[in-house]
Amino acid sequence: MLTKSSLFDLVGDLVVYRNIDPVDRRLPRFADAWQEMGLASPERPRKQEPAYAQALTWLIRRARGLNAPGVEIEELLFIGDTALSDAGAFRSLRDAGGWRGWAFIGSERDEELAVNIKDGVFGANRWAALAEFISWAMNQGAALDARTAVIVDIDKTALAARGRNHGPIDQARVAAIEATVADALSADFDQTMFRRAYATLGDPKYHPFTADNQDNLAYICLMLSAGVSTLDALLAGLAGGQITSFREFMDWVDAIRDDLPNPALQALHADIYALVQAGDPTPFKAFRRRELRETIDRMGSLPDDAPLAQRLVEEICLTREVVDVVNRLRNRGCLLMALSDKPDEATMPTPELAARGYLPLHRVETHIIGQSIADLLPEG
Repeated sequence: MLTKSSLFDLVGDLVVYRNIDPVDRRLPRFADAWQEMGLASPERPRKQEPAYAQALTWLIRRARGLNAPGVEIEELLFIGDTALSDAGAFRSLRDAGGWRGWAFIGSERDEELAVNIKDGVFGANRWAALAEFISWAMNQGAALDARTAVIVDIDKTALAARGRNHGPIDQARVAAIEATVADALSADFDQTMFRRAYATLGDPKYHPFTADNQDNLAYICLMLSAGVSTLDALLAGLAGGQITSFREFMDWVDAIRDDLPNPALQALHADIYALVQAGDPTPFKAFRRRELRETIDRMGSLPDDAPLAQRLVEEICLTREVVDVVNRLRNRGCLLMALSDKPDEATMPTPELAARGYLPLHRVETHIIGQSIADLLPEG
């Protein structure tokens, strides 16, 4: 019989989202701690910036002191799913902390097992290779005890394993964007055009324009759907250098804001534009709040006897291999923390949603799917 669990069962409230405010209120919020972190500014850094690693290493050390006073972190174990973002974050954290470190980057692919090891990063095309990774790290000298900080990526790692179960988490985001745009445009919403724009501009080659930010991408697709420009014209402007950044696009829309099709859309633009001007990296609040609902509605949503093939494409599940590793490392005394670039709006319910029964994302139970590797892991 399938079992259910939650991220809370794995790491408690030691969860850090985009705003670098730990969910665990025993730890200080970023706004109260940035100077102690040694940062030059109260502006919240993004995951790829050196200041982010500096802030997170400070939080890791403070978190260790919560239940193991006097124990110093000496090594880092990182579990993620992307060679660029997660491996880069691991190396930045390892270097900022001055720690020994090892990272696992996984993605399930239907081909012969392949492992690639470089600069402390163990890449594999099987999540079950986490067992081999743990053995490898220990052979490299990893103690895996109270001196070890274990950072587990949430999206497409602990939840919705990349290559196996990541479809539903993508579907939740797309459904949230479509529903938010459809609400704003009402009868004028052209789903076919919207999906073409979203698929095209979501390509990594347009990250310099969108800043690889889903809020920015959603806003751009909203405005294209509202008729401020066509996708082809926008692409031509990007290729010709007439438009070089998301902020330029927003400024241009603001100059013609009175021509937007309805007052509700004008007001939505004004709200988003003001937040962008204020430096908020999550300006499209309505979309992100809808994303929380769409995500939670896909967690633990199918009956226990649903076919596995259906579950993998419809339900956001916990990754069995990650659950097994985290449980074993907890028994060995490691510090466990989960990390995500999701903003608060996509992870914590509003009072209204909470009143309807919605929980914080990390406390939502869902089915555990994958291959058990508990028997392959070192005892502890």
